[in-house]
Amino acid sequence: MPFVNIKLAGKLTKEQKSEIAKEISRTLVKVANKKQENIMIAFEELDRDCFARGEVLLEDLDKSLDSK
Repeated sequence: MPFVNIKLAGKLTKEQKSEIAKEISRTLVKVANKKQENIMIAFEELDRDCFARGEVLLEDLDKSLDSK
């Protein structure tokens, strides 16, 4: 059973998650010959203050870009 775990900095809409799930499932069926009903996809949406680029939290990076 394929298990795909997608980690995101920020949030997606239900529609975006649905479209991503469809595309990933289609690819696994086509390329890996997996059964669609056995594919599991998890979305982990984390706050942007849980990620950093180098020394700067993404949340702080967003703020600095917004002020420009």
